[in-house]
Amino acid sequence: MSDEMEIMDYFVSSIQSGRYEPHDKLPSENEIADRMKVPRITARKAYQRLQELGYIYSMQGKGSFVRDRHQQIPLVLNSDKSFSQKMIEMGFDYESRNIRCEKIVFNHKIYEMLQASEQENVYRIDRLRLIEGQPLALHSSYVSETRFPDIGHAGRELGSIFQYYKSKGYTAFQSHQTQLRLTYPNKQERELLECSSLIPLLVLESACADKESGQTLEYSKIMYRGDSFTYVI
Repeated sequence: MSDEMEIMDYFVSSIQSGRYEPHDKLPSENEIADRMKVPRITARKAYQRLQELGYIYSMQGKGSFVRDRHQQIPLVLNSDKSFSQKMIEMGFDYESRNIRCEKIVFNHKIYEMLQASEQENVYRIDRLRLIEGQPLALHSSYVSETRFPDIGHAGRELGSIFQYYKSKGYTAFQSHQTQLRLTYPNKQERELLECSSLIPLLVLESACADKESGQTLEYSKIMYRGDSFTYVI
């Protein structure tokens, strides 16, 4: 293990164990260099990486401090409840912010998941999920205008798309063709989720169907900040 990684490992373990509390001041780069018998530049690089990973923050002229990291929110992935309902039931201060509703160009994968013909219009509706005021998830739903003729207009105001489906008479849902993968945020995602490029995102892609008829209602892609949730499969 490199000296830089050893320093990082020590502070990550100390922060996670509670040895360092949020906003505690950390040793200076010189103190770390003397203690670990490494060049100061190594200590500086370790602190820079810890800052990029969201563990610490720096204040000019004052030093480095432990960041108040998000609590780990338990999230059941194979549930027929909406994300909004899960968060509200757990007592979180929750907000769903609609940030996009637009018609997409033809995409074979999405159209196939929706069982839509190439001539149909499909809309993408994006909602930013905020918990305790922090943006922690980005939810994109793809919906066929043929199945929901008013989606181009209604999609601009949607907070919970499950509530929209229920208003159309659908009451029970099931997911299928679910895929999980890890990725790292691009520039736009970093800005929306207020995270660095080193914070991994868990991406959940699936189709949502009406349990009674089996009709596919939407294809969805949800991006969760990897540092903010624990996942129950």
